[in-house]
Amino acid sequence: MSLTTPAPQAPPGKQSAGGAATTRSVVRTGMFWALLAVLTVVFVGPIVWMFLTSMKTNPEATSVPPTLLPEQPTTAAYEGLLRLDGSYPVLRWFYNSLLAATLHMLLVLVAASTAAYALARLRFRFRGGFFAVIVSTLFVPGFIFLMPNYLIIDRLGWLDTIWALVVPGAAGAFGVFFLRQFFAMLPDELEEAALIDGANQWQIFTRIALPNAKPALATLAVLSFLTNWNDFIWPIYVLFSPERLTLPAGLRLLQGAYTTDYPVMMAGAFVASVPVLILFIFTQRYVIEGVARSGLKG
Repeated sequence: MSLTTPAPQAPPGKQSAGGAATTRSVVRTGMFWALLAVLTVVFVGPIVWMFLTSMKTNPEATSVPPTLLPEQPTTAAYEGLLRLDGSYPVLRWFYNSLLAATLHMLLVLVAASTAAYALARLRFRFRGGFFAVIVSTLFVPGFIFLMPNYLIIDRLGWLDTIWALVVPGAAGAFGVFFLRQFFAMLPDELEEAALIDGANQWQIFTRIALPNAKPALATLAVLSFLTNWNDFIWPIYVLFSPERLTLPAGLRLLQGAYTTDYPVMMAGAFVASVPVLILFIFTQRYVIEGVARSGLKG
């Protein structure tokens, strides 16, 4: 005859506490995923809707009630964009937008990184005052600078040129403020070690500061590219020739005086969103890291 020892049981109070904690954890997890689902619908939904509408015929796109999925998917809208390239150079608009946004992004990175490093790591008189003046411009509405920028571009002879889209706004305060916060977090030991090894200030900036600031630089690159790519008002003011327009400004010409071909409009809008999505897919890891790290220290 064998004797068995009963397994110890937790007190009732501990059992109920553990069950409640598990229930709260499940509820929090469910709420988290529900919130992610809602945000996905809010941000991805319009892009999906544009693509599905671009695959419809014009009568189906304007039907009431609207349909979600196209009954007979067709690529006629995208073929229409290519056919319109004679009178409405859509491909040329796409190239103009891509070139302007890329050059603007590179100019922003150069101007913001040099200014931010100087304000964060160099010691000179009135450094705090200069930074305060730069940050204060963030509180001024951008529309106020529309007429002064136009007059400057006119004096420089840049109206109806690509430089009218690239240069204005390249030395904006946000990029300086964003990168300055990141450069201020770099350990002083890195700079001191480089100075001991005989490096000058430019070598420290290019070989130490910039490589360590890749997440912040990638974040600023995406934001500046997106801002220039989506700009609608400024290109209308400074560009006059149809072949020099950017894609957002040119797509408005596809809207007729009495009728609108919605599938073609949605096809153009979807094409305009593709480069930004591709850029974010390749840089999302750096963007998330850059936003997280730049907020750790003021």
